[in-house]
Amino acid sequence: MESLLNTIQSYVPLSVADKELISRLFHKKIFKKGEHLLQAGNICRYIIFIETGLVRYYINNESGEQTNYFNKEGEFVCDYISFLPQSPSNVNIQALEDTTIYVISNNDMQQFYKDVEHGERFGRLAIEQVFISIISQITSLYTDPPDVRYSKFISNFPDIGQRIPQYYIASYVGVKPQSLSRIRKRMVGKH
Repeated sequence: MESLLNTIQSYVPLSVADKELISRLFHKKIFKKGEHLLQAGNICRYIIFIETGLVRYYINNESGEQTNYFNKEGEFVCDYISFLPQSPSNVNIQALEDTTIYVISNNDMQQFYKDVEHGERFGRLAIEQVFISIISQITSLYTDPPDVRYSKFISNFPDIGQRIPQYYIASYVGVKPQSLSRIRKRMVGKH
């Protein structure tokens, strides 16, 4: 709970009363490696904070699974397209390691916004960060060649590359694992 409170405080100040309310609104859950926090077709019912662990977002398409994003400890996870209107998700969120999370439901999030002194400001700042990240990803997917996408992966996720299987990184970059190996060899050759 301490890392959740510290993360929220990195956006807005929290009073003792705010911290007590947050401690009541968020609930701890544990997922084993490989388990899904969300499966496509289900409604995303929670905003999730990762205390420890690592997850990936992926979709199923005609060519199999396409990894879209990764989140690690200290970060929030949510399929907002499902969470906000409470409609079925197209996204899967899977634990890549044993993962401990805190969750807050849509109703409790509304109480957070209303009763935490700077709750609405926190929500706005957090969602702005999500929006920028999503737009950057989409733009990169359509405009960047795979070697640039891999460079951006290294830049955006410098501390988790060793924790993610290479085939998920290849899927994120949009290439086959063999192509990722060639990209990595070329990059090592340049340094």
